[in-house]
Amino acid sequence: MNIKTTVSFTVASVLTAGALAACSSGSTTTGGNTSGAAATTGGATTINLWLAGKEDTPKELTDWLTKTWATKYPGSTLKITHIDWPELTTRLNTALQSDTPPDVVEVGNTQAAAYTSVGAFTDLTSKMSELGSDIGPKSFIESGEWDGKNYAVPYYWGSRYIFYSKKAFKDAGIAVPTTLADFDKAAVTLKEKNAGNTKYSGFWLPGQDWRNGISWIFANGGNIATQENGKWVGQLASPNSVKGLTEWQNLAQKATTAPKDGKDAEPWTAFNNGESAMFMAPSWARWSVDKAKTADLGAFALPGVDGGAAPVFAGGSDLGIAAKSKNQDQAFDVLKLIYSDDYQKLLAKNGLGPANSSFTSLMGTDEFAKAAIAAASNSKLTPTSPNWAGVETSNVMEAFFGKLASGADVATTAKETDAALEKALNASS
Repeated sequence: MNIKTTVSFTVASVLTAGALAACSSGSTTTGGNTSGAAATTGGATTINLWLAGKEDTPKELTDWLTKTWATKYPGSTLKITHIDWPELTTRLNTALQSDTPPDVVEVGNTQAAAYTSVGAFTDLTSKMSELGSDIGPKSFIESGEWDGKNYAVPYYWGSRYIFYSKKAFKDAGIAVPTTLADFDKAAVTLKEKNAGNTKYSGFWLPGQDWRNGISWIFANGGNIATQENGKWVGQLASPNSVKGLTEWQNLAQKATTAPKDGKDAEPWTAFNNGESAMFMAPSWARWSVDKAKTADLGAFALPGVDGGAAPVFAGGSDLGIAAKSKNQDQAFDVLKLIYSDDYQKLLAKNGLGPANSSFTSLMGTDEFAKAAIAAASNSKLTPTSPNWAGVETSNVMEAFFGKLASGADVATTAKETDAALEKALNASS
């Protein structure tokens, strides 16, 4: 699917506020109705902020935003609506084209280009200095840029790292691995040591979990796709990528009992059930581990081939102001509130990487914070093409990794997928 076509702003595709309100109802709202429109009720202007995921931004933070907004801007209401990730792009594609869009929206960092490239967000270039001089990470700034201008800004980052059972490691006589080869060996050994439990995984690794799987590509010096002479060229079949994918395939076949068609949803479930020694997830997954198991929970950054932290996919989000919002000044005030020192501190204290790196240290000094910071220091993003969101929607990467997990030839399957990626990434509207 070509996302540029999906979100292009044509007169024929502009929908009414009524149609927007009739969208899927899988969302929760802080105050007011569920419409995304900026409205005026009894003289009090309502500014709408759409956040992704039901719990990705903790309630403590959303409560702070609404209460602080009401105090700072008397007579105005900040209404926050939570949109489930699976329906986010569908909702946004409709809402951002309407005459009454949400004023400020959160998008995944890999989704941003689909909107920045078609004029869906307001140009923030001249106002960046008002948000601070120490904004990052750099890859998130880049994900919000288009044609040399800033259309979206970092919200939070949550690098992926390894969560593990300290007891399982101790019982198996395994130390925390310091190289990727050591990690791969430990994952297989942990499964073999628990062979009596047919459901047990040394490392929980669903077959279609490409977001974690690409770390083995990156760690070995490979890539998904790169730009050459203005065109995207698939790199999955490059020698370095194939090396990493072959290592990943070995894990998928020897270290896990996860479904070959499984995705990356709730990887902590098997851990909570005592059926996995390790799983890989963004930092906020820590809060989904059962409290009874937290004393046994440890963390470390996925190690690189030669030690240090391996390059992992940078999870997190960007924020943009809807170009069609009739409340441009108030919408930017929302961004300034989010970029305030108090809110940035709250992000960090809740384990979410703050956009202002001055507060990264507030994430803590325990092993979880150290793992998150180490992983983020070497993180990478998917190709910054406006068509990448279409790649995700069409499940190209899920299908690719699923085939490898089921035993398909790595080089052949990678070459086929490179062709599919090139067709999708180079498609024009």
